[in-house]
Amino acid sequence: MTVAAKPSQTSSKPSVAEHLAEAIFSGRYQPGDFVPKEIDLCEQLKINRPAVRSDLRKLVDAGIIERISGHGSKVRPYDDWRILDPMVTNWMTRYAAPNPKVLHEILKFRLDVEPYVAMIAATNAKARDLVAIEEAFEGMGQNLHDAESPEERRLHSDYDVAFHEAIFKATHNIVWTQLSHILRPSIHILISRSNVQASDPEDSLERHRRVMECIRARKPHEAFLAAQDVLRGTADALGVDMPETALGRKLDLP
Repeated sequence: MTVAAKPSQTSSKPSVAEHLAEAIFSGRYQPGDFVPKEIDLCEQLKINRPAVRSDLRKLVDAGIIERISGHGSKVRPYDDWRILDPMVTNWMTRYAAPNPKVLHEILKFRLDVEPYVAMIAATNAKARDLVAIEEAFEGMGQNLHDAESPEERRLHSDYDVAFHEAIFKATHNIVWTQLSHILRPSIHILISRSNVQASDPEDSLERHRRVMECIRARKPHEAFLAAQDVLRGTADALGVDMPETALGRKLDLP
């Protein structure tokens, strides 16, 4: 019986990478902070030193920490994190929501990208793209008004994500389309959190409707501004300042 139990115990050992990723992405360790030393992690998590080193290497390869000889491991600046790495994206999805600095960085990126995507979609969208955008929008509205449980309310956020993905796809550019799949977790973080905290969900729905109508009406400039307005509402709901360095905020668009 004792022998049979060993595989289960081994497979249930905590992962140092997961343990530190949760602490870093949630903001308990900030860029510039040192994480616990190897020996401390061994004692805390009851894991041998080779396993600790192997897991720390995952964080190093992801650009999240750097090993400094004689000092330990330090969290690197956000700019160094390889956030499009599937492993990092997975950590971000599960652990980053409580961290306002990470939310701000994601919002800044979305503000740089999504207004341009909406502008391109307003030029390139085909009939089937407009149908997909409208179906996602209708799903948002239905699950905003009719949901009676947390699970049903979660569908509102899922349709919200689908709305943005449909706009990326409507550009008919394979890079933007593939990028929407990669960015899905980071988009979902902001959407799910802002939808919970929004003071006026009806206003958010109306902002999305304006984006949809501008794309349908082939108005690229208006679609750009409407997409910015959606993200401004996201920032308000999250209590995050709108980034001042985002591209396009002061450009004269055609």
